[in-house]
Amino acid sequence: VQLQASGGGLVQAGGSLRLSCAAPGRTFSSYAMGWFRQAPGKEREFVARIVWRSGFRYYADSVKGRFTISRDYAKNTVYLQMNSLKPEDTAVYYCAASALLATRPDAYDSWGQGTLVTVSS
Repeated sequence: VQLQASGGGLVQAGGSLRLSCAAPGRTFSSYAMGWFRQAPGKEREFVARIVWRSGFRYYADSVKGRFTISRDYAKNTVYLQMNSLKPEDTAVYYCAASALLATRPDAYDSWGQGTLVTVSS
């Protein structure tokens, strides 16, 4: 099942965006859902994850206190609320699913096409 990330766009530094991740027509059954990002010329990096059933959350140090991951059972959707955005947050953001509690990209699957977030200074 490929996941669909949406909600990206252009925002000024200090602004906010909320990304959404859904699996159209399917129900999330994986243990954890994660958000990753990849800036031009850089490797894909972990941003945040949430355990689907318990709601337990974990964040990369670079976004802790600014980003919040959440999930909505009824809508079968995972969100990433991004506040106090910085130019260095500019990247394509992806959501993915995992059977593990992990931060490395190779532990995740069901990658979608991603959504571009651009933060201007």
